[in-house]
Amino acid sequence: MDALVESIAKKVRDELQMAAVTPLASVRGSWQDSTRLKGLMNAGANRIGTDGTSPTGPTDVARFIDHTLLKPTTTREQIVRVCEEARQHGFASVCVNSTWIGLTARLLDGCRTMPICVVGFPLGAMATRSKALETREAIADGAEEIDMVINIGALKGGDHDAVFQDIQAVVRAAQGRPVKVILETSMLERDEKIVGCTLSKAAGAAFVKTSTGFGGGGATAEDVALMRAVVGPDIGVKASGGVRSAEDAKAMLAAGANRLGASASVAIVTGGKGTGAY
Repeated sequence: MDALVESIAKKVRDELQMAAVTPLASVRGSWQDSTRLKGLMNAGANRIGTDGTSPTGPTDVARFIDHTLLKPTTTREQIVRVCEEARQHGFASVCVNSTWIGLTARLLDGCRTMPICVVGFPLGAMATRSKALETREAIADGAEEIDMVINIGALKGGDHDAVFQDIQAVVRAAQGRPVKVILETSMLERDEKIVGCTLSKAAGAAFVKTSTGFGGGGATAEDVALMRAVVGPDIGVKASGGVRSAEDAKAMLAAGANRLGASASVAIVTGGKGTGAY
């Protein structure tokens, strides 16, 4: 596994170095190819952000947003409120801790907004079997997507087999529901980000995601562009952490994200600037 990952990562690094002489706008412009775009549309066109089809208004941005409430102090009343906000504004999902996923699923029943759940959050350091169990229980309680935190220490330590197996176990436990892998990019070197994306894709993840919002740093357009370059058009990229305004949201979509995680979602779609943290 290590040799395979390093081989793929080296190829990606080489391609990225060659692409470095091309302006980012030109790289992003390749997403406008009609054949490639058609394939993405078949997988869910309403979540694709490109230079050619970037959202132009608050309503457009809303459908990319996972409306998020993950604070340890969260109350039932707050969950009810964010679900009401999601219905009102048409957010893609409401993202909560596993203790709240059953209630969230019930509150969103009959609505196009999905109930989704984090797993192994926020450290990613729990045992793989525990992540898999949390995933199975979240699915049973109504979660339609899972956002798992990667084993950051294993990735930084070069234990690629452990990272791959950790992700794969959650993907299997999700029983066909999409899994997003949170890399916590602020804690990783560039090569570690490349390897993390490569392992996530190989293990069957549906998305790679920048951050928990609790790790001392959030999404950057540079990281989003790197992640998109590594995974290509086949899987999603979610920018999360520090996305607090419409300008932030559009910058992440332009860099290659096709989902956003935000607790300041209402401020984003109403033209304000949010200060709420995850």
